Amino acid sequence: MPEPDASEPVFVFPCRFPIKAMGRADGHFEALVIEIVSRHAPRPEPADVSARSSSGGKWISVTLTIQAESRAQLDAIYCDLTAHESVVWVI
Repeated sequence: MPEPDASEPVFVFPCRFPIKAMGRADGHFEALVIEIVSRHAPRPEPADVSARSSSGGKWISVTLTIQAESRAQLDAIYCDLTAHESVVWVI
């Protein structure tokens, strides 16, 4: 089986791409994540956003699926999300 070529892109843009961020369930986290991502991509439709609370209710994860146009766009989104003090992690 041939090895993948490291020069080939992992993603083919444009593509639908999910972004997940986790933070404290304070009632404002979902809106915060949407606002940060919307700086770099069109505001997501409600169907493209989901949120899930932890079993203890202390944490919430928010997933947004966007139409990603480039690796630079994704890097900027991840950079802004991880720089915010309310965001614990991003995948």
